Amino acid sequence: MSRGQASITAVEAALGVLLVTSVTLAFGLGVPSSDDRRAQAQLDTYASDAATLLSEESPRHGDQTRLTEVTSSAESFKRQRGELERRVDRILPENVLFRVETPHGTVGQPLPGGVPTGEATVLTANGALTLRVWYA
Repeated sequence: MSRGQASITAVEAALGVLLVTSVTLAFGLGVPSSDDRRAQAQLDTYASDAATLLSEESPRHGDQTRLTEVTSSAESFKRQRGELERRVDRILPENVLFRVETPHGTVGQPLPGGVPTGEATVLTANGALTLRVWYA
């Protein structure tokens, strides 16, 4: 009776090829492209710049800043909601959508899943305000 045996060298070579292929695929698929990183950095910059502009604006009704006023109460947020949305829309480029989250509510579009977003948070005396942006 004769048995068929695979050569140890052939088995080792096959395992080596499999290992090299899997490592190559893991690195190739696991690293985001430089375009994704640039887009993410640009979105973070848009969010940060817009938040900075908003945080330095004068209040409309006598508080410290516009953002402090927006975060002070639910009534104040309701009163300022439309103007906040128009102001953020004017600050950001046309191809960028946004969502502003405050302790008393949100303004802007619903946050989509699976898209790169930029984010900036401003701490006010009344709580945090977060601005999220993404490409349309």
